[in-house]
Amino acid sequence: MEKVAIVTGFSSGIGKHICEILENNHYEIIRLKSRLEDEKSLENEIKDILKTKDINLLVNCAGVGVFKPHEEISIKKIKELIDINLTAPIILSNLLLRSLKKTKGHIINIASIEATRHSKYSALYTATKSGLRNFSLALFEELRKSDVKVTTINPDITKTNFFDDLNFEPSLEEDAHLLPETIAKSVIDIINFKGVITELTVRPQKLKINKK
Repeated sequence: MEKVAIVTGFSSGIGKHICEILENNHYEIIRLKSRLEDEKSLENEIKDILKTKDINLLVNCAGVGVFKPHEEISIKKIKELIDINLTAPIILSNLLLRSLKKTKGHIINIASIEATRHSKYSALYTATKSGLRNFSLALFEELRKSDVKVTTINPDITKTNFFDDLNFEPSLEEDAHLLPETIAKSVIDIINFKGVITELTVRPQKLKINKK
């Protein structure tokens, strides 16, 4: 019997690879049609889904980034990062928890290495990702008795289209970046682990980036 997963950020990068590997492991993937910033549409879509489906897995993978002096970031962009990187995962967890408790399911939040450190020009992005990380860790403590697992993955620099609109990108050197399929494989390892991996930080051996 197939299990059911909701994965955000499914159209590219890490999210796309997570969907592919889950489908190869007998998961039905529900790809949300609502914009994550549209809270009312998101709520209505989830309510419709739950009329016919029980959810076994929620993967909050959608994310956007900006890395520049904070005073140069528009208020619109500030709101976009908070809405997509932090608010949407919190709301989706809220809306799906009753179903996840029924299935003894799993929430996996894709945060970032930036959630664990303090980097120049990353104040806004770090705020959203560290907020997601700490939400995950606290939610795990809340849900232990209900058998719902909660995991945070903190990937370091990964070769995806995340960097398309940024002024830097991963080095082409093989040991200086991660691949999205590597992060996706870790999702399967986390799901199959007998116990709970509450947090996983994944990094390349070398630290190198290319300026555009």
